[in-house]
Parts: sequence; structure tokens; C-alpha cells
Amino acid sequence: MLDVRTKHANMEKLAEYRKGLFRQPQLRNLFFELTERCNERCLHCGSSCGDVQCSELPPEVWHRVMDEVKQDLGTDHKMICVTGGEPLLRTDFFEIMDYARQLGFSWGMTSNGTLITPDTAKMLKKAGMRTISVSIDGLADTHDAFRRTKGGWERAMQGVQNLIDEGGFKEIQITTVVTHQNINELDKLYKIMDKMDIDSWRIINIEPMGRAKQHPELLLTDDDYRYMFEYIRNMRMNGEPVCYGCSHYLGDEYEREVRDWYFLCTAGIYTASITADGDIIACLDIERRPEFVQGNVLHDRFTDVWKNKFGIFRRDLADTNEKCSVCPDKDRCHGDSYHSWDFDNNQPLLCLKDILAQ
Repeated sequence: MLDVRTKHANMEKLAEYRKGLFRQPQLRNLFFELTERCNERCLHCGSSCGDVQCSELPPEVWHRVMDEVKQDLGTDHKMICVTGGEPLLRTDFFEIMDYARQLGFSWGMTSNGTLITPDTAKMLKKAGMRTISVSIDGLADTHDAFRRTKGGWERAMQGVQNLIDEGGFKEIQITTVVTHQNINELDKLYKIMDKMDIDSWRIINIEPMGRAKQHPELLLTDDDYRYMFEYIRNMRMNGEPVCYGCSHYLGDEYEREVRDWYFLCTAGIYTASITADGDIIACLDIERRPEFVQGNVLHDRFTDVWKNKFGIFRRDLADTNEKCSVCPDKDRCHGDSYHSWDFDNNQPLLCLKDILAQ
């Protein structure tokens, strides 16, 4: 464990670096929301994906965007992060992503895993996929109920095994969304995953957004949060490849203890996204509001938007809220994550620092 003084010194340096990114942002993660269609109906989905009718950009538009990014910004130190919905529902998925490989982009994907057959795993490797994160949200019955998909757990776990059997990927990760209903299954889940040759297990908390707002029984209690972070920290201290996600400032006790880096909301400074219908936004987890749409690739050059827009994200949220602006952790938290900010009431939806300090 690092001492608090060292943590503060490191986070102060990060805060200064972040201010520089406001002036000179560096695109590192470009998210492609290829579709809003999904073969599952997850109770927590922030985008309310499922069996929906949605506009989807044709392959040639995705190709043009990648051409522009390569021409204007290059491919070094950039990751295309493919998501949805379930990206593999697109019949032209491999046409789009093989083009990314041909251009020299690194790319990875988030998936529910249910469509990854042995042949699909082989095609993913051929198309150049380096990383993948597959969602496993509890033991079989819990997972299937949470994702409202009978047999989903078994198909997802088989999908993970198909990737392992194929081999040749940089990282195969399982992501678990922790809820009040599955938090007591973490130990049993670990025993299952420990027998699999995955590279890491990412544990994240359910967020009070999207469909989750309709299911308050799933949201974590303060005790749940403290248990979850203690669990992750103890696993890491024992050398296990377990980590918390990128969301949220965690205060002195847990910063740098449950993940390999300090908190930094990268929306609009490292991270941009293109939605299924072409809107250019920051992080896909952020509430979809008109003021956050910076352009659309159907009529805007992505890199022009990246360089000249996004001002709403290149600032400290803490400066806009009276309580946050006087918080002693202000320069380390910055108002926390954009995706968990209540923009109607101009306040954070969640302050884990306060919860974990109790």
C-alpha cells in the first residue's frame, strides 16, 4: 500500500497534466458503437439496448472515419474500442474491423460473448482483434435473470472458452457488474474463473443510470461498496489479476489500491465516441443530451470536431458545484466522472469518496 503523502503527490502531478490535456487533448480511445441492437435485455443497460430499430452507419462511413483519423492523427497509441448493443449482430462486422486491421489500428471489443463460436473466434483473430471483455454478471441463474436471457451464462462462458482455445489475443478479460443481488457471489465466481485461462477480471459497480434507475433493488448500499473495494484490494494483494474499472475517484484509502492507475475521467481529453447513427460524443456512458453532441460523421470530419469542439468536457465539473468546489479533494476528484453527473441538478449522482471514508 502507498502512503497518503505519496498518493497526493502523484495525483497533484496528474491534475497538472490533466490541465494540459484541456489545451492539447490526445485521442487514445475511439469508441465505435456499431449498433444499438442486442440479443440480451440487461436490467442495467445505460443505452437501453435490445430488440430495437435503429439507424446504423454503413461500412463505408466507418472506413472513411478511420481513413481520416489515420491521415490526421496517425494510428500510434490509439485503440479503437468496439461496442454496442452487441457488435457481432452486424453481418458486416468483419468487413468493418478487418479494414481497421489493414490501416494498422489496434482494436478491441466488449461483447456479451453469446455469439462467439469457434469459427467466430478464429475470424476475430484474423481481423486483428487484440483485446476483448466479455460480461459475466454472477452465477448462471443470477446472470441470466440480470440479462433476461435464458441460457446466456452458458453461451457466454463457452464464448470465452472458444477465445481461449483459439489463442493469439493480447487480453481476454471478464467484466462483472456488481449489484446488491450478486455481490455475495464474487468468491464463487472467482473459483470458476480461476480455472480458466483468462488474463484479467474487471469488477465494476452498477451505476444509477439507464435502465438501472428503474431497479433500485439492484443498486449497491454503502456497505456493499465498502465490501466490494475491500474484496478487490485483498485479491490484488494476493497477486490476483483483479481490478476495478476506470469510473470514480475513490479517496485516500483506495486510490491506486484497486487498479493500476489513479482516477482520471478521460471523456473528451483521451476518449471520443461515435454512436450508431454517427453522432460524435465523448464517452458512450454519458447521458445522451443534445448539448453533448459535438457533431456527426455524416457531415463533419471527425478530427476537426475532436480538435475544435468538446469544450464542455475540457473543464472541471467540481468548479460548477458549490459543495464540490470547496471539497479538499477537488483537485484529485475534479467532480468525478461525467457519466455519473446529474446535469439537471448540477451535482454528482455518486460520491464514493464520502461513502468509503465512513
